[in-house]
Amino acid sequence: MSETADLVFVNGHVVTVDADNSIAQALAVHGNVIMAVGDNAAINALVGPSTRIVDLAGATLLPGINDSHIHAVSLGYSSPPISLNVSFPTVKSIADVVEAVREAASMREPGEWILGGGWDPGYLSECVSEAGRYPNRLDLDAAAPNNPVFLNDFSLHSGWVNTATLLLAGIDLQGDFTDDDNVVSDADGRPTGVVYERVAFAMRGLIPAVSQEAIRRSVGLVERQLSALGVTSITDPAIGVGDARGAMGIGALDAYRELVHSDEAVVRVKVLRYPAAMSSTFEEFRAGLEVMADVETPDPRMFEVVGTKVFADGIPPNRTAWMFDEYVGGGGTGALAMPGDTDEERVAELKRIIRYAHDQGHQVGVHATGDRTAVVVVEALVDAVLESPRPDPRHYVIHADFLSEESMKLCVKHGIGANFNPAIKWTIADLQLDFVSPELEAYEWPYRSAIDAGIRVCSSSDAPVTFPDWRQGLSTMVLRESKASGRVSGPEQCITLMEAIRTYTINAAWQDRAEDWKGSLEVGKVADLCVLRENLFDLDAHDIPNLSVLMTVLDGRVVFESDGSTPDHVNPVAGDVASHYGPRTPIAALAFHGHTTCCAYDSLVVPG
Repeated sequence: MSETADLVFVNGHVVTVDADNSIAQALAVHGNVIMAVGDNAAINALVGPSTRIVDLAGATLLPGINDSHIHAVSLGYSSPPISLNVSFPTVKSIADVVEAVREAASMREPGEWILGGGWDPGYLSECVSEAGRYPNRLDLDAAAPNNPVFLNDFSLHSGWVNTATLLLAGIDLQGDFTDDDNVVSDADGRPTGVVYERVAFAMRGLIPAVSQEAIRRSVGLVERQLSALGVTSITDPAIGVGDARGAMGIGALDAYRELVHSDEAVVRVKVLRYPAAMSSTFEEFRAGLEVMADVETPDPRMFEVVGTKVFADGIPPNRTAWMFDEYVGGGGTGALAMPGDTDEERVAELKRIIRYAHDQGHQVGVHATGDRTAVVVVEALVDAVLESPRPDPRHYVIHADFLSEESMKLCVKHGIGANFNPAIKWTIADLQLDFVSPELEAYEWPYRSAIDAGIRVCSSSDAPVTFPDWRQGLSTMVLRESKASGRVSGPEQCITLMEAIRTYTINAAWQDRAEDWKGSLEVGKVADLCVLRENLFDLDAHDIPNLSVLMTVLDGRVVFESDGSTPDHVNPVAGDVASHYGPRTPIAALAFHGHTTCCAYDSLVVPG
């Protein structure tokens, strides 16, 4: 071969993730592609005078990591300078949150919004005290009486607001609210200032759009953070919520596109449109999709809008996921997040929405956390594929917490994937026992069953719900231990380390329709690489989350390289998460008139 390599890696464990799960010793890169994989002798023969040689010294070389479901724009939007950081350990009490809001209000004109994100009652001292006091609008009123305040919880399924925001949203302060209203009320029926699901999503639509430059800066910061974690590809699955020109809408698409145009992008991005808020009608969904239909793609391998997200239900800890059995302690079975007076009407609306997105040629990802929801979603996707055939649509179920074995068979038969969230399993395993049966909690995120069934299973962080760190995901898939107690949750669903790696690499590339050019270390594929400090397969699975990322390569370019001075788990926005997070205090459920609520997830959180 006359060509020499631009970059070679020798003396390592090159985890190819090919069909045989081969482990090689060395790898060579020419331009932006992998030119050879083999032993040291074969790769050293490709070294020329200008070749950079990286001696792995027994360390691991992986394909670049693909976080296939991460709200990257939300992560940036909920971080400083756009939003206040009200996550632990920055705040440890309601009083700390109030003081942060008070300081922000002192620097704003009356009427200016104050935004924040990351609060979790499991880390707020007043919530975990014996009295169990929960966040209230009156706390925020005292700090910012003249400014509307909206503080996302870390799951993005709940919000904490003040009276000014409730009034702007047209919420009756004397109203008598029920579970269906998505407004937490006190014993007298008045709103406490905590809202969730549909109402929280709608309130975000009231927030004025931030500047395009601020969106671009925040997205760029998140991309650099992910690159430092070895991530080279992501799917951002909810662009379009609220104002179509705002941070979560077309402004976000512009930010991603501008980073590619200016050659500043360090992560490949796929996007799912989210054209309508939760519980929207079919007509609202269709109208929103038409607004976002045409999107310029400067380089489809770096940035591409590939499909549409549909929200089918909420989440179990809010008792808004649709379940077959009633939640532990009561509270009903949840329902589909669709308009309609009956289950049948809501199912029909969901199927109509999914079918329309499919007919428009989109890849469809459907949020489904309840066991009953998953059954209906898989049926709807199968119906769309059978009734309106088109080549290889690659639809998938997002979260799919309790995907049944019968639904798995349908997924395999009709090419439907599943996107699981192992770090959420790690964080909520103990908490979930307050909501679902022990048997169902153990089954949640059934990796072994799904892989054995033949489903293309992807893993993702769902950040900012959890810290966007795939290493904790690997550890959880192998161990299935809970964060709070270390209890093994569903040991029969454990998978091997190699299987877990595939969910972050070649399987995620399948979801991206890109397995022929990325996702494994094979000749001719793009050089997207992640270098780890040690041999991954020599480690106890408990130690994987602490394994350092030394280098990240994207398209043949070194886009991150550790100088050894800063741990790669440091979040440049929120601080050193790994060393500061202690045990979270479980909050089973805090009772309110007509509603019980709790923290959405016990998690490592990044958002500001």
